[in-house]
Amino acid sequence: MVSLPPVIRGSGHAYPGSVGQQRLWDEFFDQHFSGNRIARRVFSSSSVEVRHAVANPLAENISGWSTGQRMARFSQDAMPLGKDAVASALSAARLDASEVGMFVVTSCTGYATPGLDILLARDLGMPADVQRLCIGHMGCYAAIPSLGAAADFVAARQRPAVLLCLELTSLHLQPPTDDVEQIVAHALFSDAASAVVVAPAGAGLALIDVAASTDVANAALMTWDVTDHGFRMGLSPRVPDVLALHVRRVVDELLERHHLTVADVTGWAVHPGGPRILDVVAEQLGLAESTLQASRTVLREHGNCSSATVLMVLDELTRTSPVAAGGHVVALAFGPGLTLYAALLTAQA
Repeated sequence: MVSLPPVIRGSGHAYPGSVGQQRLWDEFFDQHFSGNRIARRVFSSSSVEVRHAVANPLAENISGWSTGQRMARFSQDAMPLGKDAVASALSAARLDASEVGMFVVTSCTGYATPGLDILLARDLGMPADVQRLCIGHMGCYAAIPSLGAAADFVAARQRPAVLLCLELTSLHLQPPTDDVEQIVAHALFSDAASAVVVAPAGAGLALIDVAASTDVANAALMTWDVTDHGFRMGLSPRVPDVLALHVRRVVDELLERHHLTVADVTGWAVHPGGPRILDVVAEQLGLAESTLQASRTVLREHGNCSSATVLMVLDELTRTSPVAAGGHVVALAFGPGLTLYAALLTAQA
């Protein structure tokens, strides 16, 4: 008997309050960056129109807060968002929390013990023997290896798993600076919670394979450092150029393992790290502009929500451009390392 691949049966998302990108610039960041003309240009060319924030700088400026204050706030604000996202995913999958065999929680923006995995499992009614896995500090690509871990559990145990990616990047607003890397980060990042239910069978996207590649020679180009004032991002403008060297090879190798080519892929869920990242992926893979519409929509309407984003793009893709049974989807995400992760999924009726 041939076992079926694990399937994403349901997804759910939750967001804190939204604020327009232009308003953020006009009423806060213009002054925060002392009218820096480069900052103005970065914000206007970010392709982001709306962002979400538990710590909206228009209401409170936390740039001087200690890391301890920010972690306390994470514990407070992450719980309701995580609960809403997971509950929505379980409802979409028509699954009760008591049936969950594994709960994977991913975040690089906050830590506490007991963590979200324990507290949310308790509040949602997951069983006492639910297995838990916390994945931290991997950054924007973390959803894909986390999904792979959840799927491996489902395949081995034949029990459902839930993955929650929850990022509150607004808690890491940095003190005023003229550092362009910080300016870019503050123009792109946003808050969100995204959850998926992975089950042994059913209709949805089946996870077929996962691939990874890390260019350790360029590890310093993207960093996420713990400081006395929260976590500080390093984001070199060279990142898109380095990704351009690897993305085609990684995708081709993943597809070749299953006797497929880029032309056989119906849908693309690419993490929108920024508009230039999407441009590079489209160029290297030879994709039409319309192919990355789901990614550009998420970037425009939500910003870059770190690990949660690629799950948001997958949901946007399947909701607006459903993939017929047997059709293939490739998900791509990038982050510190410098690391590229790719996943091959196939639609099942």
